This record gives sequence, C-alpha cells and structure tokens, in this order.
Amino acid sequence: MNQVQPQPLKTQPPKAPPRMPIECGVPDPIPLMHPLMRKNFGQWAWHDRPRPGVLHHVAKNGDQLWTVKAGTQRQMDVYTIRHICDIVDQYGEGHIRFTTRSNIEIGIGDEKKVAPLIAKLEAEGFPVGGTGNSVSMISHTQGWLHCDIPGTDASGVVKALMDDLYEEFKKEEMPNRVKITTSCCQINCGGQGDISINIQHTKPPKINHDLVANVCERPAVIARCPVAAIRPALVNGKPSLEVDERKCICCGACYPPCPPMQINDPEHSKLAIWVGGKHSSTRSRPSFHKLVVAGLPNNPPRWPEVAEVVKTILYAYKANARPWERMNEWIDRIGWPRFFEMTNLPFTKFHIDDWRGARASLNASSHVHF
Repeated sequence: MNQVQPQPLKTQPPKAPPRMPIECGVPDPIPLMHPLMRKNFGQWAWHDRPRPGVLHHVAKNGDQLWTVKAGTQRQMDVYTIRHICDIVDQYGEGHIRFTTRSNIEIGIGDEKKVAPLIAKLEAEGFPVGGTGNSVSMISHTQGWLHCDIPGTDASGVVKALMDDLYEEFKKEEMPNRVKITTSCCQINCGGQGDISINIQHTKPPKINHDLVANVCERPAVIARCPVAAIRPALVNGKPSLEVDERKCICCGACYPPCPPMQINDPEHSKLAIWVGGKHSSTRSRPSFHKLVVAGLPNNPPRWPEVAEVVKTILYAYKANARPWERMNEWIDRIGWPRFFEMTNLPFTKFHIDDWRGARASLNASSHVHF
C-alpha cells in the first residue's frame, strides 16, 4: 500500500510592516515644490502679475516661474481633488499647492502652458483670480460639517457671498486687497479680516437638567467657561449645573463638553458684521476688527441680509478709499461717524464700549472645588 506523502505547508510571504505616521509636526514643504521653486528658493530677483490670477517670478539666474491661482469650494470631495490633479497633470507640470483660503496655485515653467491651463480651469468652474487688489477667497471655519460648537453653516455663508462677489475675485479693482472671514461661533477661528461675519448668540444656554449628570463632566464644563459663569447645582435631586446670567457672555464654549447646555437657537442666534481687522504689519500695524452691524438673521441657505450689508460696506470702501488703503486705514482716516454715514448703517448703543465690569466679573477664578 502506497503511503501518501504529506504536502509541505505553503507559507505566506511575510507582510510588510505598516507604515507608521511621522509625528514630527508639519511636513517639510521643500520636496513638494515645483523644481524651479526649489532651485531658486530665496534667489528671486523680481516678480509681477501679467494678469489677475497669474504671478510671474524671475530668478537671479534668469529662470522664470508662472503661478496660476484659482478658487475652489471650501469642502471638496476626493473626486473633485482628483479632477483638479488630472487638469494639472495634463495642462500643467504636475505641481499644485492648496492655500489656507481654499485656492489652488499651480506652478509652470513654460509660459506657453499658462493660457491653455487658464482656459481649462475656467471651463471646469474654477475661476482664476484672487491676486493683487481683489477680494480674496473668503476664509472660514468648519461650520456644521466638523465643528462641535457651530451656530451657523460657515461654508454656506461663504458660498452665498462669493456668488455675489465673483467678479471682484476675478478682477483687481479694489483700492487694496480685501480679506473677508467668517466664523461659525464667537471664538472667531476665522481670524481678523477687513470684513468678518461671526455668529452672535444673544441668550444664555438652555439646560436640560435631566441629562447633565449622565452626559457632562461637570468640572470640565465649569473650567471651560471664560468668565466663571457656570457653577454646580442640585436640581430635582440630581447633580446639574446652573448659569449666572449676569456674567454669561453667550459665547457657547460650554456646549461642546456638555450638549445638554444647548445655546443654538433659530430665533436668538444671530450674525454680526465686523470690519477693520488686519493680521499683517504691511503699511500699518495689525488691528482688531470692530463691530458695525449686529443682530442679522441667521437665514440659510442664502443669507440675503448678510450679503446686502457686506456689499454695502465693500462698495463704499471701493468708491471712497485711496489707492493702497486697507479697510482699517480708510476708516481711521475718515473716522467712524463718516463711515456710518457713507454706508448708511445705523449706529446704536451696542457700538459704544462702555463696559467697566472686567475687574469685578471677568477677573474671577473658574477653579471650583467639589
């Protein structure tokens, strides 16, 4: 009787170890740059703008680099990103950069490729512009998509406004560059801007006391309040929280660690317009933006009241500012009374900064012992 020889077991090839992330902060951008940019890094002789949306840099050794700048939507799916990359591979030279204001910048070393690339981008719905004295793409926070404390859809406000300001993005007809920002809460992650649109809660949070004990870590919620307006309480025999409405500034910081402290409200969550903010130190020092309109309705999906006020301010600045004056410089020159006259905006008691209670209320410890 023939014995069956045992077959050797098939061994699986060893698996490659998983690629671990490099926890060293922001990746080095140099290897991702266009070859001409890497070659001439820090060695540029001069630059100009042949047309809106195109930058032209000339190096000391004679190398030339053209950069085409186009606007995109703030929230992009993977298919749109791949489509943009296909355009860059076909009409450009395979190098693209995404900016903080949702623009794309495509580097090209051959001037003959610039015009076909612009034509293709425009045909596919990506407007070329945003350079020089134009209205740059509006920067904004995440809004309802990602943020844990949004009071409005920041990206929706941007979409509605940029539809109205489309031509101002493509042209360079402003006295100076105009930067508009939006923030979906009063923390103002959008930063300072020539014109800023921020959410404005007008009522303290409504507390669902039945859920606080099971959902919220009360010490963390108390520590989160910037003005120490939240303290522990016992409601209906259950541990809960209470808000000192005399201190509360309606910022909404308590909502993320404690969703039962609901502050978003269709009636009492408004939008406010601020002007004159500036991060850079070019021509004048940085400045904080200042409130000019409050209590605008949070009215999606087009926010017509907000768009009307923004355009009123923008076109008053365009018609009356001197060349190269930023928004804050124009207002400083003409004065706030004249600004409200030119824009025909109402001046109310809310524009007067007469609050003197900081030492008594804000300067209080939020460290509470249980």
